[in-house]
Amino acid sequence: MSYDDVEIEDMEWNEELQAFTYPCPCGDLFQITKDELRMGEEIARCPSCSLYITVVYNMEDFAAGSDPTTKMVLEPSEQQPVAVA
Repeated sequence: MSYDDVEIEDMEWNEELQAFTYPCPCGDLFQITKDELRMGEEIARCPSCSLYITVVYNMEDFAAGSDPTTKMVLEPSEQQPVAVA
């Protein structure tokens, strides 16, 4: 059974790991690569423990030739901090 369902938008792209990551309760990171997502994989595993999460994403965003990391970086966050004078 999956530890949690996590939207791909809630994960972070880790350039060093070349993978989308999400914090694991053990202190490490759940990880899933773009290639795994292109193949239809939806399970991100933690390399340090037995937990895994189900990644919720639109497979069309990872079709050959598209780069969802570029789209995700360029889109502003839905919640923006507001300065009050």
